[in-house]
Amino acid sequence: MPVKVAIANDHAGYELKVAVAAHLRQLGHEVEDLGSSSTEPVDYPPFCASCARRVVSGQAEAGIVIGGSGQGEQIAANKVHGARAALCHDEYTARLARLHNNANVLALGARILAVELALDVVDVFLGTRFEGGRHEARLAELGVIEEEESRAWLASQGTGLL
Repeated sequence: MPVKVAIANDHAGYELKVAVAAHLRQLGHEVEDLGSSSTEPVDYPPFCASCARRVVSGQAEAGIVIGGSGQGEQIAANKVHGARAALCHDEYTARLARLHNNANVLALGARILAVELALDVVDVFLGTRFEGGRHEARLAELGVIEEEESRAWLASQGTGLL
């Protein structure tokens, strides 16, 4: 079933992003390309956060962030409240990220994965549904931690917003 996918990258992930976006469109998915738009060096955090925000707000059903290793991109996406970004290097980790963790953003390393494998990982990620059950309680626990950290951060800023 076609879905809307937000996709973002840094300069190292640009070429893989182009291939992934074309693949997704060929399969009938709607792709929102949030950049970057070349191999010119850029800082990835704003691109990846924008992607995660689209997913968390419901403007996209899934997100994909791509960089050289995918590690920083995953971290940036996970800074967005409600994002569950998973760095996946094979179909197995992509399947488990969705089944057990209900990951909503996929992080890929363009310097780690060949294009063919990356496309397989994307297909598995998008084609796998959350298993629920015993995993729901664990996701709820993660949500509690996320809320606690948000409150702690606000309190540390002295904003009075609590």
